[in-house]
Amino acid sequence: MARPREFDEGAVLDAARDQFWSKGYAGTSMDAIASATGLGKGSLYGAFGSKQQLFLQVFDTYCARIADDVASNLSGPDDEAFGRLCAHIRAAAAGVAADQRHRGCLLAKGAAELSEHDPDVVYRSRQTLERIAATLAEDIRAAQRHGDLDPAADADQLATLVLAVLRGIEALGKAGVDADRLEDVADTAIDLLPRAG
Repeated sequence: MARPREFDEGAVLDAARDQFWSKGYAGTSMDAIASATGLGKGSLYGAFGSKQQLFLQVFDTYCARIADDVASNLSGPDDEAFGRLCAHIRAAAAGVAADQRHRGCLLAKGAAELSEHDPDVVYRSRQTLERIAATLAEDIRAAQRHGDLDPAADADQLATLVLAVLRGIEALGKAGVDADRLEDVADTAIDLLPRAG
């Protein structure tokens, strides 16, 4: 009979996430994760498998959370859809500006580092971005139904454009672009959305 785990799995995954997020995949060793969690490497391997398996579990949890957050931020009645979209874009810029450590997004960081040689990360990254784009598109359709955005605009293309702007804001923030410029990018993106009428 297997013994129950004697540690908080969520806390261990959070500690591992912080290591991967701060140091990157290549820069994080199982020794560093063991030190951060207080667990022996044998316990880590026994509970989570390889370093890659542990990273993928952390990555999946992170990706699901950010996609869920976007869905939560953008859900609601049609008459508030445009306001939600604007608030989401501005909040993304503010969040990047507040990231003084320039840690960025683990999704973007993991994809940039590992996409060349890890198809699992490529697949998970694409699925997450597609889910976010679909959520943005549904909010855009709601704003179109309410008459805030041009109903002739392609909602899916517009959602992909907004997603690209959000990813670009993050890249600018990681490069140290100041908060005022990031806010200007967000406001410009909003101003360029095709309004109805």
